Amino acid sequence: MPSHSRRSDRRPRRGFSLIEVIVAVTIIAILAALVLPRLTRFIGQAQEKKAYADVASLAQQVKLYMTEQGMSRLPDDFTLELLLEGDDPYLDNRDQLIDPWGNSYVIIIPGEFNVDFDVVCYGSDGQRGGEGDAEDIVHGARR
Repeated sequence: MPSHSRRSDRRPRRGFSLIEVIVAVTIIAILAALVLPRLTRFIGQAQEKKAYADVASLAQQVKLYMTEQGMSRLPDDFTLELLLEGDDPYLDNRDQLIDPWGNSYVIIIPGEFNVDFDVVCYGSDGQRGGEGDAEDIVHGARR
């Protein structure tokens, strides 16, 4: 029986060359550079749409509160937290008072856009005014 050397028993190693790895990483980086801005824009639009829906829903709950309490207008010291109180609260939990950017929704009495009151989200920066995703969102108003 012929003796085989250990070298001939080994299978040739398979792997990626440095050039192949660099090309793959470059392709992934280019794709990420093209996709990421679109993805962040879609996320921003989703947050904005959620804020519009939330302020409209909160305004409806405030109107329901006013109707059930027999109020023609809100007192100046009314806060959205009052919707969480009582045996049958108008909101399920405190998280409903937080906008998609982590800031609290605000009620302005009397309203600046609506006559009685405005439920407002101050946008991504949480400050009054702003442009783009930092623009204020008020129930009943569309950009």
